[in-house]
Amino acid sequence: MQATLARSVSFKGFGLHSGLPVRLRIDPAPAGHGIVFRRIDLPAGSGVIPALPEFWTEARLCTRLENAAGASVATIEHLMAALAGAGIHNAFVLLDGPEVPILDGSAAPYLRRFQAVGLHVQSAPLEVIRVLRPVEVRSGDALARLEPADSFRMRFEIDFPDAAIGRQSKDIDLANGAFADHLADSRTFCRRADVEAMQAAGLALGGSYENAIVVEGASVLSPGGLRHADEPVRHKMLDALGDLAVAGAPILGRYLGVRAGHALTGRLVQALLADPSSHVREVCSPSCRRRLPGNVRTLADLPMTA
Repeated sequence: MQATLARSVSFKGFGLHSGLPVRLRIDPAPAGHGIVFRRIDLPAGSGVIPALPEFWTEARLCTRLENAAGASVATIEHLMAALAGAGIHNAFVLLDGPEVPILDGSAAPYLRRFQAVGLHVQSAPLEVIRVLRPVEVRSGDALARLEPADSFRMRFEIDFPDAAIGRQSKDIDLANGAFADHLADSRTFCRRADVEAMQAAGLALGGSYENAIVVEGASVLSPGGLRHADEPVRHKMLDALGDLAVAGAPILGRYLGVRAGHALTGRLVQALLADPSSHVREVCSPSCRRRLPGNVRTLADLPMTA
């Protein structure tokens, strides 16, 4: 079955890249609606942007959607990951700016609010995208790949010269509860020098030690240090789940990311859906739902690690 929030939830924060204050409200939506953003700061009718592959546009350092009228919304990946991880398929996301608030740099603030209000299970069947054969996209030494699997699994590998990050890998079966258990509280990360360079170029204006893991060599500069020893690779998996959610339906398959970023995963989704032989859309059975993020336990039962 499909699901939406039991009632609306609201957030206030700042855009990571713009530094602008933004208010965001997530409303329940009817079955079949999907995840749709609406920029309420724009003229009526021009700011509606569905979270679907045809609205995805490549952007630096985030996931961005744009409609035919030129209205866009950026840095949607953490919210999309929280929605997917909670098993929320239908929602109307209203915001008064061009960027989703960064909050603490993870998906945990969103997921906790979803837990607080709960879900409304809808009578409409849930459709999934089952991967039938491998699809892969590459850029230099980075790759993103989807291949057949009986559950939604993810493996990610990163390799950074900074000793505080280094080489990390993780493999997770993201069946119900695993997102909250292992990924939701993992924050975005960056080098101190990169933050300074981006801010000098007018980017990451809302970034701080409070909403990102900032490293310098072997040191973690953010207060409290890491939430997990391998928090960076966990966050890359969180990002990838949010990027894959732009497919418009849960994906049943295994994702592999090696040094992959938002752009590569976005291209992977488009490559999958552009090839009819690579996938099939089918109604998800009860046993299928147990192998996807969300959909089985109630949100109140999902543990949080931070």
